[in-house]
Amino acid sequence: MGRIVAMADVHNAVEPRKGRKVDLLVDTGASHVVLPSAWKEQFGEFEVEEEIRTALANQEEARAIVCGPARIRIEGFRAVHGEVAFLDMGTRAGRYEPLLGCIPLAQCGAAVDVIGHRLVPVGYLDMKAAQLPSGL
Repeated sequence: MGRIVAMADVHNAVEPRKGRKVDLLVDTGASHVVLPSAWKEQFGEFEVEEEIRTALANQEEARAIVCGPARIRIEGFRAVHGEVAFLDMGTRAGRYEPLLGCIPLAQCGAAVDVIGHRLVPVGYLDMKAAQLPSGL
């Protein structure tokens, strides 16, 4: 697919001054925004913090801390509130590679353009399973 990187503002929704701008590698195989545990202190204390088990791309299991609510604004898309996962991660060429997963992508109305190697607006949120009241 190629590498798609998106700039985002990620902040603690309870303490909006706590957070940072970050380049996120788009990974539709991931569920959340995944940040390195080394950055967690910059975000302050979240309202909810819970340790979870995760499965990594190499099939290994790891522990992460899922925190929320977080305010996530991917450049060019509307801001959404959700969860951020902090994971002990290594570096690549001396830099962390935080991830942008499918849940925040869907929430903000972004789709992956695999030909153009970019994020594009969907234009609508998928509500196909919703039932309209009769008479509409």
